[in-house]
This record gives sequence, C-alpha cells and structure tokens, in this order.
Amino acid sequence: MYKVSVDKSISAAHQLPRYPGKCSNLHGHNWRIRVTVVASSLDDQGMVVDFSLLKKALGEVCELLDHKMLNEVPILNGNHPTAENLSKLFYDEVSRRLPNARVRLDRVEVWETPDNRAEYSPDGDGQSAGEEKA
Repeated sequence: MYKVSVDKSISAAHQLPRYPGKCSNLHGHNWRIRVTVVASSLDDQGMVVDFSLLKKALGEVCELLDHKMLNEVPILNGNHPTAENLSKLFYDEVSRRLPNARVRLDRVEVWETPDNRAEYSPDGDGQSAGEEKA
C-alpha cells in the first residue's frame, strides 16, 4: 500500500462545559490536522494523489473551522469540540471531497497542542481497551 499525508493548521477556540477541569473555560489552540490517504496502486503519473487535490480537500474543511468558536460551528452538530470528535469530523468531511474512488482516506490526526494528539481511523479492531480477542 502507498500512503501520502498533508498537514494544515488552524486557530480556533472551544470549551468543554461539562468537563471537570480548566478546559471547561473558553480557550484556544493552534490545531494541526494531518490527513493520510492510501491506495494500492499509483496513477499514470506515479502518484497516490496529487498533493494539491488533497490539500484542497483538507483546506475546504479547515475553512469551516478556522478562527471560529468551535462550540458554535453547525457542522459539529452539538458534539463537544474535542480533538477526538474533530478527528472524526475531518475524516468524514475530507472523505467526501476525495477526487476519486481509487484513493481512500486512511486516518486523520488532530493535534490540540504539540504534545497532545487524537487520531481517527475506521479500521480499528472494534475492541475497547482492556478487552481480549477471542
């Protein structure tokens, strides 16, 4: 499998009202988003996908959130604007914008800070932490 990734950064505020800690207060982050796509073969140009097309898809979603109060952004449908929820949102929205069916979005990573990252990938094994495989 071939994989390529692009990154983009946005600045946005959020708060987690039901969270029992300082994140319940309004605050902001310089978020970094990485999308990784996968393909089993290369196109006739020797590429998984043209980087500019992948950047365009990611950029369109970033525009919906950049310099916004994430709690008020309709596309989040009232979900808490956590890094985990944002990674799933980016996965769904970028997937819809991919240029062709040969390329599949593999994962989305969202950094809230340089040290804190959440990731969404639909290919998990479906187990919760601590569960054993049968």
